[in-house]
Amino acid sequence: MTNQIQLAIEHSVNKGEKAFVPYIMAGDGGLDRLVERLEFLEQAGATVIEIGIPFSDPVADGPTIQAAGQRALKAGTTLKGIFETLEHVRRTVTIPLIFMTYLNPILSYGIDQFAKACKTIGLNGVIIPDLPLEEEGELKHVLKEADISLIRLATLTSPLERLKTITQDAEGFIYAVTVKGVTGARGGFEEEVTKFLGRLKLISPIPVLAGFGISNTEQVKEITQFCDGVVVGSQIIQHFENGEQEKIKQLLSGRLLVNIK
Repeated sequence: MTNQIQLAIEHSVNKGEKAFVPYIMAGDGGLDRLVERLEFLEQAGATVIEIGIPFSDPVADGPTIQAAGQRALKAGTTLKGIFETLEHVRRTVTIPLIFMTYLNPILSYGIDQFAKACKTIGLNGVIIPDLPLEEEGELKHVLKEADISLIRLATLTSPLERLKTITQDAEGFIYAVTVKGVTGARGGFEEEVTKFLGRLKLISPIPVLAGFGISNTEQVKEITQFCDGVVVGSQIIQHFENGEQEKIKQLLSGRLLVNIK
């Protein structure tokens, strides 16, 4: 199948840029604002957009994303409501879209029904941080039948052999987790992060994007010297919450200032 996520990232890199994947929480600020935020992010230069599905027990999320999820749940956001809101999203948003969700909402919705609904709205991929590689099985098969990529995560603590297994038959891009912990802004990156990204780049047949802890333009410029792009969540959410759309544009511009090697 033609992998639209991988193609979009490679297109950015081939233009001399790096990929930028902003994350937003569906229903934060109201579901009625979801599509307009997706449109804004595409116009601001996003390569791909990651859409969070609010969940009551988000084990990988830091305080900012947890708070956004709680606001969305309090506003009555459901997976069914998200699908209904995104029913016609492809009329105005053309770049690839990815869901970030935990396994429980998918199982509650039904694996087949979830995949069918994703295909109907034109979703391109799914990230499931609490789904172990060894248990992808049926879900990966059903998603692949619907032409939806299952994006895998790789962590700093994974040994080389494990990283090789993760990158084998991977789809879209490898999500390289650059911190030992949950999402959220950090002050900088340790040397082991750049070595980790270097190892992944050597063995991965698809693009490698760094995520977790990236919160400013300087960090975007720093980290993208060692990978194909970044995923930024907490800072994007905070800027939307504060009505700071211009700061979002500035953050996205960081990927344009990288010296491609």
